[in-house]
Amino acid sequence: MNGTAPMYKATQRPEAEAQLRTLERLETVCRARGRRVTRQRRAVLRALLAEGGALTAYELLERLRVEDGRSTPAGVYRALEFWMAAGAVHRLESTRSFILCEHPEAPHPGQLLICRECGQVVETEDKGVAAAAHRLGEQLGFVLDRHLVELTGVCGSCRARGRAAEPGRRPA
Repeated sequence: MNGTAPMYKATQRPEAEAQLRTLERLETVCRARGRRVTRQRRAVLRALLAEGGALTAYELLERLRVEDGRSTPAGVYRALEFWMAAGAVHRLESTRSFILCEHPEAPHPGQLLICRECGQVVETEDKGVAAAAHRLGEQLGFVLDRHLVELTGVCGSCRARGRAAEPGRRPA
């Protein structure tokens, strides 16, 4: 293995096919930027994609140790730092967790809507919100270097199930 070709096998399930395409796309983006994708980095990305939502570093470690008992916290954190620098993963400050970026091909300002009940995260990019943040920073003498905004609330599914709890509560 030379570290340049994706190491994924196609399956018969449509969701697995979509995951395969996403993994290959992210690896292609990294290689185009001169970044090498190692076994550990690939495993972290695969685990995040399989989850379909946010995971903490230690939740990722638990999943990785099922397949490879040699995984370490330091290795997981290094892989996450790699993917964040590559623009493929976002760190959710409010939950200390990580999620795949929906649009890793180019840096972009975005907003993450986080359900405090179920933990669902929806990534969106509203240029009006980004422009307002930029203007606010300028008005207060700041040059913004992080353009990701986290917005917390209750998603439509949880509201429909009557799960809207008090503000500030963390996902179960």
